[in-house]
Amino acid sequence: MSPSNYIELTQTFEYSNNTHNYKIRWTSLGDTESPPVIFIHGTPWSSKVWNVYAQSLAKYFHVYLFDNPGFGTSPLGQPLPGKEDEFTKEVALDADLSGQSEVFAALYQYWSTSWGSRKAHVIAHDHGGLMSLRAHIIHGCGFASLCLINVVALGPFGQPLFKLIAENEEVFNALTGPVFEGVVESYIRDAACSDLSRETMDVLKGPWISSEEGRRGFVRQMVQANSRSTEEVEGRYPDVGKAMPVRIIWGKEDKWIPVDTAFRLSEKLNAQDVVLIDGAGHLVMYDQEGKLGVELGWWLNQGNC
Repeated sequence: MSPSNYIELTQTFEYSNNTHNYKIRWTSLGDTESPPVIFIHGTPWSSKVWNVYAQSLAKYFHVYLFDNPGFGTSPLGQPLPGKEDEFTKEVALDADLSGQSEVFAALYQYWSTSWGSRKAHVIAHDHGGLMSLRAHIIHGCGFASLCLINVVALGPFGQPLFKLIAENEEVFNALTGPVFEGVVESYIRDAACSDLSRETMDVLKGPWISSEEGRRGFVRQMVQANSRSTEEVEGRYPDVGKAMPVRIIWGKEDKWIPVDTAFRLSEKLNAQDVVLIDGAGHLVMYDQEGKLGVELGWWLNQGNC
């Protein structure tokens, strides 16, 4: 996909809680009367990973895309005046994912005002899985169905790079130029089972290497990933599959999250099924674009609409 064909996030959703103000970039495609479908990206990605699927499904669904706070074109949430000194480093990191989940829940409720009695189908990847589960369990968002793709949702978490960066944050923040770019590129390449094109790599790494803010953002996301916790929601997972249809899709060659996690998660959530995709790693949407597209289309049309 050429840069000119990427979907631009043309709208902004503003949300404030007791501590932060957020400005989330989003857009939607397709007929507003069609069933709503929402794509959630993970880290260190952006909504661009979903562009091919969003454009295809927009023929049949009203598709929503957005960038999480601090990713892609959405800036990091800004502390409200007078709140800057209230956060320890640990609290700020913990609030990162919980804050993203809260913002998504608010965005979901905002979108839902135009749906009448309908609910949206949610498709989530990586830590977007934990975001969607938190939005449902903690914030009461009701989904028509939930499709989880190579998601972060069960502990323990343990990418070696997360721990390395967390223990040497100042060192990684000091890296610049080709050295830092090499770290980011190696990390992204490890997520794929097949070689990523230069164009795709440029899209995925671009936001993190183009500015000082981006470089620090990448390091921050790695440190936050090292401190993730599911304790607040994991005990309530069995109720999720009772509230909505759940499907789990997993790239069989995922180096980041072992494939057995898909089956453990399925059992916890009372999921309808688990689909393993051969020849795909964590970035299944690039490794096996066609196979994933078929599975998503099948899921959305199996009486779940």
